[in-house]
Amino acid sequence: MRLAILGAGPAGLLFSFLIKRRFPGWTVEVCEQNAPDATFGFGVVFSEGALAFLERDAPDLYRQLMPRMQAWPMQRIVHRGEAVDIDGNGFSAIARLELNQFLQALCAAVGVEITYGRVLAEPAELAPADLIVGADGLNSPVRRALEAQFGPQIEWLDNRFAWYGTTRPFECLTLTFRESEHGAFVAHHYRYSPAMSTFIVECDAATWRRAGLDRMGDEESRVYCEGVFAADLAGHALVSNRSIWRQFPLLHNLNWSADAGVAPAVLIGDALRTMHFSIGSGTRLAFEDAIALDRAFGESGADVGAALAAFERERRPVVEKLFDAAHRSSHWYESFPERMRRFDALGLAYDYMTRSGRMNDDRLREVAPRFMRAVDARARAE
Repeated sequence: MRLAILGAGPAGLLFSFLIKRRFPGWTVEVCEQNAPDATFGFGVVFSEGALAFLERDAPDLYRQLMPRMQAWPMQRIVHRGEAVDIDGNGFSAIARLELNQFLQALCAAVGVEITYGRVLAEPAELAPADLIVGADGLNSPVRRALEAQFGPQIEWLDNRFAWYGTTRPFECLTLTFRESEHGAFVAHHYRYSPAMSTFIVECDAATWRRAGLDRMGDEESRVYCEGVFAADLAGHALVSNRSIWRQFPLLHNLNWSADAGVAPAVLIGDALRTMHFSIGSGTRLAFEDAIALDRAFGESGADVGAALAAFERERRPVVEKLFDAAHRSSHWYESFPERMRRFDALGLAYDYMTRSGRMNDDRLREVAPRFMRAVDARARAE
């Protein structure tokens, strides 16, 4: 068996490692267009629930990965200068490059072959193969070449966001809401190493245009955002890494596998679907895809058709449920300026926690009792 994987991000690398470890005699080859040390963005974050699946399904990886991560037991909402902590909402984070290097080392140890700096015009260039795995991200060449079969559907959100880093190491995952003279902004920020944090700045399209961010270069834009969040950065600068303003795409595919002519093809990770960063890490979902595809081959052996059917049968219900929740969460952000006007810090935090429909009051009282005591006390006082 020969598996050809396009993309050496978390999805492609983890699947390659797992399948090669399961079937040492199989040939597993990865093709990546970028250099091995290239990465965009800064850190990636996992909720406690997101890491629970890794502990359950790949406990050895979990034990190796956890000492490399920053962790904290709560989330924080900052609005009108007031901070509200939400207990029981723990997260962990790691630098994107460190995570990739960790996975690269795992792949090397089991004999996965990785070629960097190779750009493919079409999946057929990966032939001969028994399966082509498109783990090649949002702009997937595999999906693009077989678009008629995969049936991708995409909705572009209206908000704009830019992904920065900063040398200020924040205590926990925090959403900070601020206003400038041009409108409302929110920053999603968390530390991913003892000395660095991710700092994603988001605003609605009208604010983005009023502020002139649509016309600014990278340096002007960075300085403007430093001004909006000066109180939160406390003298630390924002750091750019291709920190261009973008709109978030909500992508999903009607079909998960296709016939590439030379071999069957399947999509995983962001090539298959995107989830808004407000509800969970795309890396977490990429990991889950990789584990599920490996497990499907564990059940089906070299029967590729049976493995792909088992993969989709297990993952599609989970992914569709999460996609619906992510869709609701993303649209909460599309209206966050109005919510900032309507709510104080506690009210905004409660509205945020219930935004996706996955959290009701009873569940919140169970997982975040201190936070809900404050919410309930407010309700009684009113």
